[in-house]
Amino acid sequence: MMAGLRERKKEQTRRRITETALRLFAERGYDAVTVNEIAEAAGVAKVTLFAYFPSKECLALDGVSEDPAAIVAGRGPGRSPLGALREHYRSMAARGAGEVDVEGLLTRVRVIAATPALLAAVQQVHAGERYELAAALAEAAGAPADDLTARLMAAQITGAITTLQEAFFHRLVSGASLEEAGRLLAGDVETAFDLLEHGFSSTKRGKS
Repeated sequence: MMAGLRERKKEQTRRRITETALRLFAERGYDAVTVNEIAEAAGVAKVTLFAYFPSKECLALDGVSEDPAAIVAGRGPGRSPLGALREHYRSMAARGAGEVDVEGLLTRVRVIAATPALLAAVQQVHAGERYELAAALAEAAGAPADDLTARLMAAQITGAITTLQEAFFHRLVSGASLEEAGRLLAGDVETAFDLLEHGFSSTKRGKS
């Protein structure tokens, strides 16, 4: 019970730090805010902040990264890599409506979009995810780590995931409710993975 209480307190502290940082970034710009100012405004020591987030960049990018390689590596027996990824993102779309802090999410997107250094960092994160996914796909196929087919497939998968995220964010920014955006995301996930599994010509949009 005490362990559960400690975990809740840690999560509350983490959330307070991220919410404070995003508010300051949105008000003054990412580059103008220091780690000391974030810690003071959040009511924590600087060393405590660094225990949760090793850098200011980590604060801004918290929750941005995905780990599709881990999903592939941890898939159940008999489950294909694409099947495991489809199920993961299908589940995310189904349960996400009640768990998303829309205002915080959109604030983070705006802060990143307004900061060239963060945009570059996001690109680096995505490149790392693509590289790790390619290695996981190659291992699943019993191919060499630098297998070109695995690299091409990883590029398509990560590109599809990024596009799904962009479509979801765009709908929220355009005024769609979280429930509506989530419902449309569920359909988008199926479309994306149908394309990945069967190709454009096999989907309804590709039929003449």
